[in-house]
Amino acid sequence: MGKQSADLARTRAPFDNPSPVMDYVRDRKESAVSKILGADVLVKCLIQEDVRFIFGIPGGQLTTILDAIHRFGREEGVDFIMTRHEQAAAHMADTYSRLTGKVGVCLGTVGPGAVDLVPGVYEAYVNSIPMLVLTAQNQTWKSYPDHGSTQGCDHIGLFKPITKWNALVSHWKRIPEMVQEAFRQATTGRPGPVHLDVPVDVLFEEGEEDDISILPPARYRPTVPPSGDPQLVKQAAEMLAQAKNPIIHAGGGALQSRACPEIIALAELLGCPMSTGITARGAIPEDHPLYLIPLGFGAIAAHAQADLALVIGSRLGGLDLWGKPPMWGKPEEQKIIQIDTAPESIAENRPVDLAILGDAKATLRDINAALETMIEPREESPQFAQYRAAQAAWLQNFENLASSDAVPMHPLRVVRDARAFFPRNALFVTDGGNTSIWTQYLTPMYESSAYLWAADSGQGGGGLPKAIAAKLLCPDRPVYAICGDGFFMMNVQELETAVRLGTNIVMIVNNDRAFGMIKNTQDGSFAKRYIGVDFADVRYDKMAEAAGWYGERVEDPKDLTAALKRAVDSGKPALLDVIVDGQANFNPPDLATANALWFEGVKFPEY
Repeated sequence: MGKQSADLARTRAPFDNPSPVMDYVRDRKESAVSKILGADVLVKCLIQEDVRFIFGIPGGQLTTILDAIHRFGREEGVDFIMTRHEQAAAHMADTYSRLTGKVGVCLGTVGPGAVDLVPGVYEAYVNSIPMLVLTAQNQTWKSYPDHGSTQGCDHIGLFKPITKWNALVSHWKRIPEMVQEAFRQATTGRPGPVHLDVPVDVLFEEGEEDDISILPPARYRPTVPPSGDPQLVKQAAEMLAQAKNPIIHAGGGALQSRACPEIIALAELLGCPMSTGITARGAIPEDHPLYLIPLGFGAIAAHAQADLALVIGSRLGGLDLWGKPPMWGKPEEQKIIQIDTAPESIAENRPVDLAILGDAKATLRDINAALETMIEPREESPQFAQYRAAQAAWLQNFENLASSDAVPMHPLRVVRDARAFFPRNALFVTDGGNTSIWTQYLTPMYESSAYLWAADSGQGGGGLPKAIAAKLLCPDRPVYAICGDGFFMMNVQELETAVRLGTNIVMIVNNDRAFGMIKNTQDGSFAKRYIGVDFADVRYDKMAEAAGWYGERVEDPKDLTAALKRAVDSGKPALLDVIVDGQANFNPPDLATANALWFEGVKFPEY
């Protein structure tokens, strides 16, 4: 062997036998069955928590976790779902939580993998979605502080502002304890995402299986949601019995609690209107005669005129117009009862007259039982005809716009025809700026957790991965999404994921070749000086076809329903590239209200 060849062999030698991975594989074959790795412990903990899917992208430091899933996780019902970007993995874990009521799990490798999870974790944090975020970290002796390691990153500092709780796992024996604390934090009080950072040497660390104890959930955390204090429950029932014109308003907490039957029973007992926040659509079937659509003229009138509002699982944030006049009654004229699992959410944006700390479903069940001993079922409130008429007139304006046969088509035509095409139990995803506003008007929801949207976070790019996850979890239900072209392109790589997983969804891209919401602001407040908002014409249908989807461009509104049928009949994931009227799209009626909230106190310059 010549000198150059010998030098090359010495240079390549460490890579030809990549320790510790190859040593780990060899040693595992020779070790006793009682030996267990840190990664094995972690997967066994997730099995105990009834986790079905772990979403993410593989990384070198994660290989032990993936191998544990392959060796025994799949036999126990746990599988790894590879996405094409970690943001999509976080959105899919979020969707898992919303649809199952369990804790979704996503993971990312050290440095860039962890950083890429952030957009999806942020959305879950803002919307109080319980989720476990796992990140691999460099070795314990290389980290905190990092001193120049490849991919070195302070994951604890990174996720601290956007998680409810996070921690470093410093030893393999602490894995069960830390996983249990993570699930306790994620599921109690106000739910939210939590984060565990696990160094790679902890994942590879090996010990005796008898040295660890993995407890079932009921052994270490409450699994039965708590009801409110009995005295406060009785007081709430008395206040509701005495109210002349009450209203019930449900937020995301009511949706997560699955409190729909209790809300309906209470409204029917009182004969009073029900409303939800936009984030809680589907908590109550929207064709119930006592239901009023969020932010519709009927709901606003009912909120403003009620002498008592029962607020369930809602902070009354921006999308609820802060619970303040003129959209709600004046505090001196309108009493508020608020039910929430989180003390920090009580009276956060509006003073209350009675605060009850407790789970929505359990507390409402007790209020109903108390109220049934006080009153007989009442007829609907005399004002309800007025509210219903106001809502009908409000909706008719949108029906008129949706009926237009103009080319390019109005975005509301897309919304209306899609809702008419898909059955009552369809799962619906929306993603985009103005596109998400348009979808609010003519997309009635009839089943709990059937409506998936970024809501308060305003996060873009989640539409496609959420739709894929929804179909993965509910294979027997139709899943369709309406996304703006701007946000659709943020995670377009997940087209491949849908084909690989066999998730036959229908993706409708509202194509106006612009970031329409921002273009609207530049149009109205900056004298039409457009910058950074316009796109080239992209054939999204052809992109989809290249990934193995059915694709079709639709330009005439009269062709839309037939195109939807062809999409479903294709037996593939399907994408319709729908050309919509850009001028109409960037000016939804409620955008002015949204801008008033976002820019409150800001004075735009006069040009």
